[in-house]
Amino acid sequence: MDLLSKRMEIPEGANLILGHAHFIKTAEDLYEVVVNTVPGAKFAVAFNEASGPSLIRVESNDDELRRAAISNAQALGAGHAFVLLIRQAYPINLLSRVRDCFEVCSIFCATANPVEVILAETSQGRGILGVVDGGPPKGVEGPDEAKLRHEFIRKIGYKL
Repeated sequence: MDLLSKRMEIPEGANLILGHAHFIKTAEDLYEVVVNTVPGAKFAVAFNEASGPSLIRVESNDDELRRAAISNAQALGAGHAFVLLIRQAYPINLLSRVRDCFEVCSIFCATANPVEVILAETSQGRGILGVVDGGPPKGVEGPDEAKLRHEFIRKIGYKL
């Protein structure tokens, strides 16, 4: 077995949801999740089919995100992995609906941070072991940082 690290390509202004699912209709169902939850969102989902023709199944309403989702799915090369890239929405808007999608088994991360995916490669193929999402902590927030956090959350409309 070999361990690999692959950096995900997250286009400017986009967020990534990376997960594991189990069925050919995953791309279509995740498309429906996004358009029914945040109708104005721009997005692309790429799903690595793990048997039969073993194709990358793709649904999208944005060409740039489509290319990036395909590129990320190819770089992963892990069966049943899905890459969902979104703009004009945030993971917080979609995660509960993505989790409720019948095909979704797990979510590895939801972020706009730099992401490295840790993969195991065997004679059968590749699987995702986990992710490195962003950098390590630089310290503990104090009262000033807590105040800035509270103000920011309210500024973007997530608290009163």
